[in-house]
Amino acid sequence: MGENVRLKDKIAIVTGAGSGFGAGIAAKFAAEGAHVIVADINGDAAAGVAAEIGGTAQTCNVADRDSVAALMAAGEAIGPPDIVVNNAGVTHLPAPTETVTEEDFDRITAVNMKAIYLMTQAIVPGFKARGAGVILNIASTAGVSPRPNLSWYNASKGWVITATRALAVELAPSGIRVNALNPVAGETPLLKSFMGQDTPEIRAKFLSTIPLGRFSTPEDMGNAACFLCSDEASMITGVAMEVDGGRCI
Repeated sequence: MGENVRLKDKIAIVTGAGSGFGAGIAAKFAAEGAHVIVADINGDAAAGVAAEIGGTAQTCNVADRDSVAALMAAGEAIGPPDIVVNNAGVTHLPAPTETVTEEDFDRITAVNMKAIYLMTQAIVPGFKARGAGVILNIASTAGVSPRPNLSWYNASKGWVITATRALAVELAPSGIRVNALNPVAGETPLLKSFMGQDTPEIRAKFLSTIPLGRFSTPEDMGNAACFLCSDEASMITGVAMEVDGGRCI
């Protein structure tokens, strides 16, 4: 056997896996032997990633209970899922807090927070019945060291970190581990949203806040996610691990 089988025969659901960090996590999991259910609200994007990695595509609106139920059914059709990665996320454009629309606030609440509630409620009964399972939530350095003008995005990611820790404590007796990753911004569709606009000057200023001098990549996220979701991390739960080049120091 080759060494790249840390997730051999595992079934993993990854949300928001049609692009960016989610696609990187899905690709790494597949390379390490997992069968990945690639979930995304953009069905074409999900299908493209699934075709590349030999996974299963599922169109899913993670903020909708019926859509989440359909996603879980798609997973169960292949076999009981072992791993859930709650990666889907949205932000609002940088703006003074008093100008952020209620529509934007509701969308952030739905995708960044309610979706994790729905996904957790859907997966935990099966995990408890089997006495095992791993949940990985993609939070953000924004939840640890907020940048200005992204108030409600920052707040939603702080919520994700606290939810991760709370679930870790509650679910540990059932053999379920719950961790989070805190990436700094990466070369993903959300990058321009974080920066407001993408110019060489703004990019240089942004990178100057990251000691290692580069953005998080989907590969960085895939590697960290693979470790936390593998048996190598069997003693790790309730951790929100920065994958941020030192930005939060």
